[in-house]
Amino acid sequence: MSTAASKKLFIKTWGCQMNVYDSGRMADILAPLGYALTDSAEGADMVILNTCHIREKATEKVFSDLGRLRPLKEAKAGAAKAEDEPMIVAVAGCVAQAEGEEIARRAPWVDLVFGPQTYHQLPEMVARAHRQAGRPLVNTDFPVESKFDHLPGEAGTQGASAFLSVQEGCDKFCTFCVVPYTRGAEYSRDAAGILAEARRLTATGAREITLLGQNVNAFHGEGPDGSVWGLARLIRALAEIDGLERIRYTTSHPRDMDDDLIAAHRDVPQLMPFLHLPVQSGSDRILAAMNRKHDGDTYRRVIDRLRAARPDLALSSDFIVGFPGETDRDFADTLKLVTEIGFAQAYSFKYSARPGTPAAALDDQLPEAAKDDRLQALQQLLWAQQGAFNQGMVGRVIPVLLDRPGRRPGQLQGRSPWMQSVHLQAPAHLLGTIQPVRIIDAKQLSLTGTADLVAPDLVAPHLVSEEAA
Repeated sequence: MSTAASKKLFIKTWGCQMNVYDSGRMADILAPLGYALTDSAEGADMVILNTCHIREKATEKVFSDLGRLRPLKEAKAGAAKAEDEPMIVAVAGCVAQAEGEEIARRAPWVDLVFGPQTYHQLPEMVARAHRQAGRPLVNTDFPVESKFDHLPGEAGTQGASAFLSVQEGCDKFCTFCVVPYTRGAEYSRDAAGILAEARRLTATGAREITLLGQNVNAFHGEGPDGSVWGLARLIRALAEIDGLERIRYTTSHPRDMDDDLIAAHRDVPQLMPFLHLPVQSGSDRILAAMNRKHDGDTYRRVIDRLRAARPDLALSSDFIVGFPGETDRDFADTLKLVTEIGFAQAYSFKYSARPGTPAAALDDQLPEAAKDDRLQALQQLLWAQQGAFNQGMVGRVIPVLLDRPGRRPGQLQGRSPWMQSVHLQAPAHLLGTIQPVRIIDAKQLSLTGTADLVAPDLVAPHLVSEEAA
């Protein structure tokens, strides 16, 4: 029989940073059962596909991977001794939530199918899977209790840059989006639990924490005094933790960018000058059809207020082109908004119908060729803006969190305050620290720097850490 120390766990993760966080917590939950992460599905005792339902053909990609796993599971069973446990194949995440019964029907060799809200029950599910081998266990309920109340402490460190989930679900019901159906209603963790987890992460080496949520700036968790905290209050409390030098949050909705949060961008030096704030379209007509409940000018006003509070703020956004009924004029409005605001980064996609969403049933679905043309035009504009933003860093000295080895010998890699990837030749002992770096070259997706032991006053004062100084 497999011993506790010999069980191999392989997790493949698609999609958002929340899924990355969830995969890490699944590994934490399974560690007491003897599972240790491995980098290959071959020979694994358990394989989890942690799925995302946002992108086009997400379900078929899952079935394709399941098809490749089936012979691995059969080969392991064929070579096993009588007392050995079979490989457990599990599908988790949003595709599991949306397509649970279909997965069980089409891939009966799968053992577990469970949604994002139930993975805290993994020990019980694994035990049941061993008892009822040959019959998929589907668990896509939305439990009354929060999974966060049942998760163990982190088994290890995430490194110098860590994710921390604070909010989950969404009540906005954009017509193109499956998140309210796969992640459920908005739920915010209590502030005390978040702060305790942040202290643990910092104690194990985290210098930067990114707060995660499907609609993170709608955070409304209970504070230690019983009052309701918004995201700004939480950020201010996190900034008091010794050793936590950088705070980020994603993803947000324009309607929840309140006065207190905008003020936090001005007042909290640990809050990085980079914000991902999806707008989706520049056309008021399309925004109404998407049920975004804001128009283009509302978004512009929010950006103006943010930039007044934090002049060096850089922006990222999401865009969907080819939404049902989108005209040339609607698309021109999107290009106009992008031109007026300017983005340092952006994610842009062709609209693809998600089963069960209101937009999937709309008339006037656009032909793929039109969507392709519009996506290319939008990406060309966004690409130019990103390139120009990066080029503007050349010659500057900026603080960089060196959070990983680079691709080349003697190279370290990290992130600027504005989320740019920066690489430079630097000694390994600087890993996990924030250092002043002089930018000497800029590419479309990264910056090249050189270690620059400059006087602290040459770096923007609100960006200098004690380590950099």
